[in-house]
Amino acid sequence: MENEAIAFGPVPSRRLGMSLGINNIPPKICTYSCVYCQIGKTLEMSIKRRVFYSPGQIYESVKERVEQVRLRGIRIDYLSFVPDGEPTLDLNLGEEIKLLKGLGIKIAVITNSSLLWMEEVRRDLAPADWVCVKVDAVSPEAFKKVDRPHGRLSLERILEGLETFSREFGNQLVSETMLIKGLNDSPEEIEKIAEFLSRIKPETSYIMVPTRPPAEEWAEGADEETLHRSYLIFKAHGLRPLLLTGSGEGSFGFTGDAERDILATAAVHPMEKEAVEEILRRSGADWSAVEKLIKEGKLREITYRGRVFLVRVFGRKK
Repeated sequence: MENEAIAFGPVPSRRLGMSLGINNIPPKICTYSCVYCQIGKTLEMSIKRRVFYSPGQIYESVKERVEQVRLRGIRIDYLSFVPDGEPTLDLNLGEEIKLLKGLGIKIAVITNSSLLWMEEVRRDLAPADWVCVKVDAVSPEAFKKVDRPHGRLSLERILEGLETFSREFGNQLVSETMLIKGLNDSPEEIEKIAEFLSRIKPETSYIMVPTRPPAEEWAEGADEETLHRSYLIFKAHGLRPLLLTGSGEGSFGFTGDAERDILATAAVHPMEKEAVEEILRRSGADWSAVEKLIKEGKLREITYRGRVFLVRVFGRKK
């Protein structure tokens, strides 16, 4: 891989702002072969950590890219390890993170969590500023169906490693869960995932569905009802969930445009009726604005445990 293929972007990320990507693993070497992977099917299944590039090669590639981007006046919020495989397979990951910290930009790593049972992996991730761990399932059957792990991986060991890492890691820890229809989206599995996540206490728990073509054409994201109920189940377990569905764009929060604020927020947060009414009041609007959005098929109401929520309807143009 040429240096310019190691560092790419930056690209806008809802989670990380402007993120400059680091591809420290050749395609597609991974510990899993997830049915939903946007990169495609895994070409080489492995759990053995090894050297792919020298730390110097990684550092120089990223440094060069940072300098080019800064000359164009573009900000970089994070340097993010988001490779074409599992980043912790890189034996030099810890050294690379330490070198890159010298550029004065925060470091993010998105891992599938499969090797966190290794003390050396947890040690390598320790200097990162932001780590996202994947928890798609906590039941062996669902785990094997969705993530299709290397045969020598133990789910029990992975979950134990996750808990240990959550206790040891001193910076920002978040989680992500990809829900696939019929595989890991049953109420029972979602309850188990939420209960486990409540033990590792991520700052944010992202609930996701595929937004790009998956490795398996038949892999379909969970439906709207399941997504929003998953959000509420996570919330009931004391988590801070966010939906990442590819539907929301723009800034969140109050802008004075009631329709825009409600749609943007509802794309990641099912909104209680009272919260919607507050936005309407501050904008000088009334409930007819919500009725209009419902009629247009952009919002709908669901009731959960006696409370009314407004949720974003996916798959329609804004």
